[in-house]
Amino acid sequence: MPKMIVSIDGVVIKEVQLTKDRTTLGRRPYNDIVIDNLAVSGEHAVLQMNGNEVYLEDLNSTNGTYINGKAAKKQLLQNGDNVEVGKYKIKFVSDVAGDGFEKTMMYKAGAAPMAPAPSSPPSAYPSGYGAESGGAESLPAAIKVLSGAAAGREVPLTKVVTTIGKPGVAVAAITRRQRGFVVHHVEGAGNPTLNGNPIGADPVALKNGDLIELAGTRMQFVQT
Repeated sequence: MPKMIVSIDGVVIKEVQLTKDRTTLGRRPYNDIVIDNLAVSGEHAVLQMNGNEVYLEDLNSTNGTYINGKAAKKQLLQNGDNVEVGKYKIKFVSDVAGDGFEKTMMYKAGAAPMAPAPSSPPSAYPSGYGAESGGAESLPAAIKVLSGAAAGREVPLTKVVTTIGKPGVAVAAITRRQRGFVVHHVEGAGNPTLNGNPIGADPVALKNGDLIELAGTRMQFVQT
């Protein structure tokens, strides 16, 4: 099944499987792929699937849609093509089996979650929240949810990048580095906070016991 892998500055923030004949992309929250950035039009582009073929069509967006660095109006996507929308890069993967990414757990507000791969950790987020990750070795660190219906549950930080939050509302990314973990704000109007201080786009180092608040949910970074 084809999918789109969305990243910014080399950090994967979400993966969306193309399960419908028509998949919309844009800044507005009703799109199938929501990118909350002013460089992205409200209804920016559409992906149309016809059998094994996927066409991308720009919907007269303000800043345009680029495929492999070239402006595109309507084009058949090939496996590995890179779509550029604003500062975001979206990699098209025509066949999930055999690519270098694991399936991730993805929630969209008001919708049921897609089934994760067996190797994915169980979600520790209330309905409307998700955790996405990119491959890495296991590490003794986790995010513990302190509020909401999932309070007390933990999501192990076993991947290079783990994104937390609600797509289209607020998303933050926790990234593993050689000297520990860092967190930064990815998208959404409501900035997350770390121990009460706003988190911006610049990565901030995490230490054991740090408290993160994002879209009304309180979480704690735990490292042993």
